[in-house]
Amino acid sequence: MRFVSMSEHICRMYRKFVPPLIGALLLLAVAAVAIGQQIPDPTFNASVERPAFTKKHPRVLFDEAHHNFHTAGGRYKAFADLITSDGYTVTPGKEKFSKKTLKGFDVLVISNALGAADLDTPEANNSAFTEEECDAVRDWVRSGGALLLIADHFPIGGATGSLARRFGVEMSNAYTDDEANYDKELNNILFSRENKLLMDHPITRGRDANERINRVVTFTGQSLKGPSDSSVLLKLSDTAIDRLPPDGKKTMSAAGRAQGLALKLGKGRVVVMGEAAMLTSQLAGPQKVKFGGLNFKTIDNRQLTLNIMHWLSKVLN
Repeated sequence: MRFVSMSEHICRMYRKFVPPLIGALLLLAVAAVAIGQQIPDPTFNASVERPAFTKKHPRVLFDEAHHNFHTAGGRYKAFADLITSDGYTVTPGKEKFSKKTLKGFDVLVISNALGAADLDTPEANNSAFTEEECDAVRDWVRSGGALLLIADHFPIGGATGSLARRFGVEMSNAYTDDEANYDKELNNILFSRENKLLMDHPITRGRDANERINRVVTFTGQSLKGPSDSSVLLKLSDTAIDRLPPDGKKTMSAAGRAQGLALKLGKGRVVVMGEAAMLTSQLAGPQKVKFGGLNFKTIDNRQLTLNIMHWLSKVLN
């Protein structure tokens, strides 16, 4: 059976309620249908108590031109609605990247671009972007643009790796796990000030104490390695591992790597996140289980989302 880690975190939520005797078969069945049944959470409250932008409204281009698993009106609707409430203007991007298509935008958001529309085909692991597009995005950032690049585990790390390399970021394109650092409620990887995996940065400090980030949870994803001048936001521990595709049976250490990075290039800024569900709110599976980092009040993923955008927009230095 194909390794279906994209919804492994959903299975972990089910384990709280499923009697042990039912066993792994039911969990695998849940995982198999979850990918096709991930939908935006219609109950998500996107209100922002203290919007960053009330007069000026930065323009966000949300990429939808590269077989994206996440779109502004689909599985990333919660993200798009949240930053809209914060004062951003979000425009879905339907064209390939070029100097012309990027002109006039302040932030480019790319979430889970793919080399092909079907996740189950080998072509999905191909680069989602042409070399010319990668050059255009790099040059746009260098001239003052801001990029939020979100790329989940295999095959998305493979599809996005060519663009990440333009900024010196290496993507594992594997499935990252760290059972020694799980959140007890969500049963997924926890980055906190207490376990020293949540690193100090303007993004994690926020504008004041009310925006300070203390706990962040990610849901599988992949590991990242940034250039020497990048800042780690979410540090993977010495016990973290990457389960290698296609079936996750072989593993290698992910110690010293990350699931969140921030860096500057020329006049511009870049944030790269190695997991996507942490910044959205969705329902999954036949039971419509809530998952995604924006759903839970016991973690700070919601504020993290806003702080990332604030740093990219230079509200945070």
